[in-house]
Amino acid sequence: MDLREELPGDRQDVREVHLRAFGDHGPVVAGLVGSLRDMVTPENGLSLVAEQDGEVAGHVMFTRSLLDAPRRLVDVRVLGPLGVRPEFHKRGVGSALVRHGLEILAGREVPLVFVEGDPGYYSRFGFAPGGGLGFRKPSLRIPDGAFQVMGLPAYEPWMTGTLVYAEPFWRHDAVGLRDPDA
Repeated sequence: MDLREELPGDRQDVREVHLRAFGDHGPVVAGLVGSLRDMVTPENGLSLVAEQDGEVAGHVMFTRSLLDAPRRLVDVRVLGPLGVRPEFHKRGVGSALVRHGLEILAGREVPLVFVEGDPGYYSRFGFAPGGGLGFRKPSLRIPDGAFQVMGLPAYEPWMTGTLVYAEPFWRHDAVGLRDPDA
């Protein structure tokens, strides 16, 4: 498996990864990826693909958001979306993408990475529930256990506060869970 930064020629393959990985929710996730891609620069984010046998098997993004800390706003990254084509599940593709991305971000002196996802999956990388560590989630619709954070070497203890998602997460209504009965 080869891990590398996403290239312009990968766009359709990355879209297909998310359409297939997220089923009925795939179009929303693929749209979110398209919008977040516009924000990714070497200074402000990271978009990685995993190639297996010459085809894109998985994709992950780490995009810039803000932590509203008492001292000042802090640039942080949000992991997601992470998608792997179903035929490549259970082969370590997603784990390799996450680990590789975290290594790169640590080298770029990013202090914190947040994720909204399954704690059973993300805890293996060192993510922990954010609420108990002094962080506040950006929406009440995010289950407490799903709101997770990981400190990287540039983290300092005063960096606590409220995570403020980048605008595309709100535009695509890709924050937390909607109550289908409401």
